[in-house]
Amino acid sequence: MPTFHDPVADATEAASAVRALAHASRSFEVPDQTYAVVGDLLAASRSLRQVLDQVADAHLIHRGRARDDDGHRAPGLLAALSAADELHEAGTLLDQVELHLDAALRESGRIAWHPQPLEVEVPVSRWVLIELLDGEDADEVMELLHRDGTQAAIEHLAQWDYGEETTNAALANGHVYDEPPFGPLDRRGSHGVYTLIYSGASGHVGLYRQAAAIAASTSPSRETPLAKEAQTARAARGPQQRATDRSWFSPAGDSIVTQPRGRSL
Repeated sequence: MPTFHDPVADATEAASAVRALAHASRSFEVPDQTYAVVGDLLAASRSLRQVLDQVADAHLIHRGRARDDDGHRAPGLLAALSAADELHEAGTLLDQVELHLDAALRESGRIAWHPQPLEVEVPVSRWVLIELLDGEDADEVMELLHRDGTQAAIEHLAQWDYGEETTNAALANGHVYDEPPFGPLDRRGSHGVYTLIYSGASGHVGLYRQAAAIAASTSPSRETPLAKEAQTARAARGPQQRATDRSWFSPAGDSIVTQPRGRSL
């Protein structure tokens, strides 16, 4: 409990209270509590400013009694004056803290916290990243792309599309685009709701989907219905159709769009 007359005891209690607040504020289950905390921090900063000035003044008022450990007056006087200067400087810096806390309190007061988080909607026209591979990780897909065509590669990568879960993860990680990223050496292929961006020269493969086009399967298992359909479709196409589908060097079919400029792969 505060004494209001013993500065040592009250300073100890204040330090303990701040340590407790640092522990308690590691997480807020109820976000509207932040407004009250910021308000109390603002009040505390104003009181701390006053305390610093008062402790500094105490060093000046009693400077005539200051000595060093050997009883010399000059070093003690110099230390008392220096301590007072530093305390006043700390108080001046707290003016900026108070200014920013006051602004934070005003902004926090404008927030109407909803009881439950709201779903963040991604614009329908935007694209989300499903899977991005490069280096050795992309070799298997590039081989599949070269051997069986763009559709087979897309169907393979689409196994990692879990619908809303994938869309929300892309939004959280900033993997949302107005158009799928496309470089001068990249090539593009489309199948269904997906677009594949790949480059043999750069050794990367990326699969993208429009945000609103949710995959039919959202199973947490990687052995999704889409994966099974892809295996069935590849088997059904047969050697002749797979040969027609080879599109890494010679794209075929309406779903393939290549970059009109830059080096061919």
